[in-house]
Amino acid sequence: MTVQEFQQITYSIPGEPGIYKYFDQNNELLYVGKAKNIRKRVSSYFTKTTTNYKTQELVRRIYRIECTIVNSEQDAFLLENALIKQSKPKFNINLKDDKTYPYIIIKKEPFPRVFLTRQKANDGSEYIGPFTSVLQIRELLTFIKAYVPLRTCTLSLTEKNIQKKRFNVCLEYHLGNCKGPCEGLQNEEEYAEGLQYIRNIVKGNLSPIIQYYKAQMKQQVALLEFEQAELYRKKIDYLEKYQARSVVVNTHLGNVDVFSILKEEKAAYVNYLMVQNGTIVQTHTTSFDLPLDESEQEILPIIITQLRLTFNRISKEIIIPFSIKYPQQEVRITVPKAGDKKRLLDLSIKNATYFKQEVRRKKALQLSTTSNNEKIKILQMIQDDLQLPALPIHIECFDNSNFQGSYPVSAMVCFKNGIPSKKDYRHFHIKTVKGIDDFATMKEVVYRRYKRLMEEQQSFPQLIIIDGGKGQLSAAVATLKSLGAFGITTVIGLAKKEEKIFFPDDTDPIQLDWSRESLKLIRGIRDEVHRFGINFHRNQRSKGTFKNELETIKGIGKSTVEALLKKYKSVQNIRALSKEELSNIVGEANANRIIHHFK
Repeated sequence: MTVQEFQQITYSIPGEPGIYKYFDQNNELLYVGKAKNIRKRVSSYFTKTTTNYKTQELVRRIYRIECTIVNSEQDAFLLENALIKQSKPKFNINLKDDKTYPYIIIKKEPFPRVFLTRQKANDGSEYIGPFTSVLQIRELLTFIKAYVPLRTCTLSLTEKNIQKKRFNVCLEYHLGNCKGPCEGLQNEEEYAEGLQYIRNIVKGNLSPIIQYYKAQMKQQVALLEFEQAELYRKKIDYLEKYQARSVVVNTHLGNVDVFSILKEEKAAYVNYLMVQNGTIVQTHTTSFDLPLDESEQEILPIIITQLRLTFNRISKEIIIPFSIKYPQQEVRITVPKAGDKKRLLDLSIKNATYFKQEVRRKKALQLSTTSNNEKIKILQMIQDDLQLPALPIHIECFDNSNFQGSYPVSAMVCFKNGIPSKKDYRHFHIKTVKGIDDFATMKEVVYRRYKRLMEEQQSFPQLIIIDGGKGQLSAAVATLKSLGAFGITTVIGLAKKEEKIFFPDDTDPIQLDWSRESLKLIRGIRDEVHRFGINFHRNQRSKGTFKNELETIKGIGKSTVEALLKKYKSVQNIRALSKEELSNIVGEANANRIIHHFK
């Protein structure tokens, strides 16, 4: 796969934790990798210069990339390990089954011990894990030892030996780390309560424990026992930071198949997780065409049967999101409501949802299975429909975005040869416009974009799309004229809702057929700039980058701004209020300040 080919698909790679799989032209698995951010990690193979011959050879052979999203970096680590052992890709290190990852064991014996082990045996003991961080697990065991008294000795604490008083308590008892079951000072029922407490901590079922500790902390504060309250606060902090549960590797799950399905009018999207001995060893997401309007309950049994035959699966349990009639009565159908199986199902649904979104986006942008020749045909159709002087190999589209009549930003997306050129996308913080003025904002961003292209002597696009009607289009045209760039390129406006196309100085817009491929691509480009702009806007708001226009008025405080926005929803609505209406909310002095600011 070349860098250019990779750039065409980079948008479809998720920026979340997970694993990625590289396949060659013969569909042979070449490599499995893990990443905290899959898109960044995969991009590094194609954007960084490497002198390593093996890496260069791997990149040269890549024909197809598959990704699986998981919930955490730890899960990605474990899933990568499982898939490498299962598939043995030729470019991965050959992992031996050397019990690399530690487990916490609850030993099968009277008054069970709890300790860390790397040796997982078929001895009836309870193994929880594996875990990727030995340090984290040692810290957890230290925490458990401090707050849950358990024995650490290797004595045979059978009922007979205890009754015969064969043992005496040791130093651990006197230190408060053990309650002395060896002398019968603690019964098995009380000891089992401590074990259940540990299971909840290790498996991540922390909410009841944290709530209990919070109640105890409040009680100690009420009694003015602040030192004891501080101990509970430290426990709460530790537990809130700790998270060890993994559904990617969970020894209690055994062999199961997990399926999720998302259906729309003419297609169904299905994700399949194959779980072997409690470990996900295969992931597969695909889509099926639906010639008939069948329900999900009718479709899923057929798809499950097909996929199980394809992957030669005979597991006795299938996990799915709803009940179905399945022909094999010996197979148990599970519709989980909570617990590990529900988490597995949620992970499957997450991957199916991502796959569906990417398929729909590709179709909207004419990227699904479109060959280069077909893309050129669509661009030629745009050229004919819009009577362009040149084939629109390079298209740019602008959109303004604001929130509740404030915080204006703009975005520009770039398409080359009918596909997104992400490296050329641009965000714009508005610098010269006060308040919300779509026309002035459009003037500013068009000026900044094409002034820079002229200074850097870069080529102009053959087509510029302005998201909006005549007003925004006129603003863009005025700017291009001021730069002496009008006539170098064609600029059009795409009106919202009606999807009408406006040309400069033309009274009437043109309306292309809704199903026409040229309009589909133009709409897809417009939708992409919406997505890009809204995401940027949301990120900036969450970072607190924006400052509301009202907050810039001297003497107007944050509480006043919040009161106004709560009642009138936007700055534009507030701008239209009379002095009397403003005075009723914020008082006469503040009303005068606001009126003066807007004037």
